[in-house]
Amino acid sequence: MTGTTLDDYTDRYARRVRGMTASEIRALFAVASRPEVVSLAGGAPYIAALPLDAVGEMLGKLGSEQGVTTLQYGIGQGTLELRERICEVMALSGIDASCGASPEDVVVTVGGQQALDLVARLFLDPGDVVLAEGPTYVGALGVFQAAQAQVAHVPMDDEGLVPEALEVAIADLARAGRRVKFLYTIPTYQNPTGVTLSEERRERVLDICERAGLLVVEDDPYGQLGFEGEAPAPLRARRRDGVFYLGTFSKTFAPGLRVGWILAPHAVRDKLVIASEAQILCPSGYAQAAVATYLSTMPWREQLKVYREVYRERRDALLTALEDLMPEGTTWTNPGGGLFVWATLPAGLDAKAMMPRAIAARVAYVPGTGFYADGSGAGNVRLNFSFPPPERIREGVRRLAGVMEQEIAMRRVFGPVPAAGRRRQGGADVPGPDLA
Repeated sequence: MTGTTLDDYTDRYARRVRGMTASEIRALFAVASRPEVVSLAGGAPYIAALPLDAVGEMLGKLGSEQGVTTLQYGIGQGTLELRERICEVMALSGIDASCGASPEDVVVTVGGQQALDLVARLFLDPGDVVLAEGPTYVGALGVFQAAQAQVAHVPMDDEGLVPEALEVAIADLARAGRRVKFLYTIPTYQNPTGVTLSEERRERVLDICERAGLLVVEDDPYGQLGFEGEAPAPLRARRRDGVFYLGTFSKTFAPGLRVGWILAPHAVRDKLVIASEAQILCPSGYAQAAVATYLSTMPWREQLKVYREVYRERRDALLTALEDLMPEGTTWTNPGGGLFVWATLPAGLDAKAMMPRAIAARVAYVPGTGFYADGSGAGNVRLNFSFPPPERIREGVRRLAGVMEQEIAMRRVFGPVPAAGRRRQGGADVPGPDLA
């Protein structure tokens, strides 16, 4: 007998299931949701900032007055009404008819996550390579893993993705005979770092990808949540060919409705719809009507301003607390928008190993390892500031700082454990463009 398993179906799973692992963020939710724990872990928007009475009344009418249509099946691409409203939303960021944005090329999805999965289904074969920032969104890593693709991380600094490193990664992979399908990037208020790709680098990154024949998948959940002026125009506002733009209403309206979209090159639109129909048949008519009605009848642009003010106050509370309380040797990013700060711990500390003691101290964060396909990021943590109120944010940082001080004291007594395989880039520990 060579071994036993608690899963009687192990030998029956498809090959693509074998590498599936639980998200480190999802695994934290059960603990982080306890009222005694200050959670700096998740990325939940502050839904209480919405006019919930008005939203509730609107949702009730969608069932009682329009239920015959909103509770019925719909079309795979999504309703024309919502796709038109989505184009109005994108136009705020500069993605408009002048650069080829049209309701005909929008595909409504079940949140931004399904949008990612559809792109992966269309373009990734087992063994293909995806280039992505290091670190990057943990949900994207799960999608690429499920597609049996490999991720090559490209380093970042305080101005975002490093173009020179992107060129090196593309050249190295070409010499190795590896097939790179696309660059996945969150250029604006990136998750998990909060860093924004600079104006000058946006054009360089697009030029590099165009020369290499690479598609660009631009994920933009946070672009309308800037605190200090307008964000640079999205990549899709600059180039229409070869750029897929992914959006969601989870951060600007309600994540529980699960409504996102893809703006795709026209030739790909039909294939996205077919792939979506195979997955879900059609997106929820009720959820689509809720978002379309919200955008048509409520002051959603003013609501964006409310979110920006709430999140700016909470970001400032987090940055002030970090400055006041963190041990020497800790560094962090200074995001101009979005929901996250990326912190680098003092040398020798391991965020994942430290996690049980942090939970015991009633504070939660996400270890940096969850944002790398190759296990890097042990010296980093992602801290969320959108959900807790400012006083809870400060208390959470106080608790975290106490745990870190204890860890530092223990290492002074027992000696440091070398942290191998990491190097500094712009305040973050990041790997080179090695394949995972």
